Amino acid sequence: MGPRRAKASLDVRQYTSIAMGEPNMTDDKRAEEVDVTREWRATHGQKSAATRLRIFAAVAWAIAIAGEIAGVVLLRQHKFDHGNLPLLIGILVGIAIFAIAGSLMWKAANKQDPARESDPARFFFQNQLGAIITLIAFLPLIVLIFMDKDMDPKNKKIAGGIGAVLAVAATLIGVSWHPPSVEQYTKDMNKCAAEIKASQPTTDCSPEVASQAQDIARDSKTVTDATKTAQNPAGQDVVYWIAPENGAKKSATPHVFHICQNVSPLRGKTVNHGSVTQAYAENATRITKQIAMEQKQCGFASAT
Repeated sequence: MGPRRAKASLDVRQYTSIAMGEPNMTDDKRAEEVDVTREWRATHGQKSAATRLRIFAAVAWAIAIAGEIAGVVLLRQHKFDHGNLPLLIGILVGIAIFAIAGSLMWKAANKQDPARESDPARFFFQNQLGAIITLIAFLPLIVLIFMDKDMDPKNKKIAGGIGAVLAVAATLIGVSWHPPSVEQYTKDMNKCAAEIKASQPTTDCSPEVASQAQDIARDSKTVTDATKTAQNPAGQDVVYWIAPENGAKKSATPHVFHICQNVSPLRGKTVNHGSVTQAYAENATRITKQIAMEQKQCGFASAT
């Protein structure tokens, strides 16, 4: 939806008719581009949580790989040729613990800030990185154990067998079997918002999407209540906000959305308009606190 220059005289009824579904080729085209299922976007809090979890996961994986390097060095120094089996097993167990911990934190981060299915390569690597790192942390050491000709055969079988079992278990835990995606969260968010608006059981409101869906439903109701008139007793889910800077799809900082284009904060600004959900998609996530004042400025003063 392209930016539009604010005008001093705006026919509010024009947008009322658009919101009520009267035909308009320009807005039909815009609706096709935006679609009724607007895109879910991670909130600032979700992105921050995901970043922290990924940092912790990277640290855990680094420790696991450091343990592998230590095991390889000790193996090359023939420290396990005729003993020290508990130490070698301890190293393998330590690698497994930190590899699994890293994978679990990485999965938790992906739930907060998932990848897009539309980008297959990134979607695969982001979701399966835990399994990939686990294999890197185990395989070289296990291969060297089985190939070591100087190690006691019995100890080799025990250490190699334990290492293989730990590697398989940790890798399976690292696999993301049902990875989240932006597309799935978008569907869930909009279903959740629709359920809230219709006062139906909220079966699609997972913790990752519920907060945004509740915000959308709450703000949509506030806007429709504020824009009711005798001619339009149902109100309209149409709001106005400052367009993202430099033609971007989303504003860098959160903006406020308003109930019409005539309000003081929007004068002289490039303004976009659409549903509350569309406003959220462009980072206009804060509803105006001056509802009563804007009702008067927009001609909704008689609204109940």
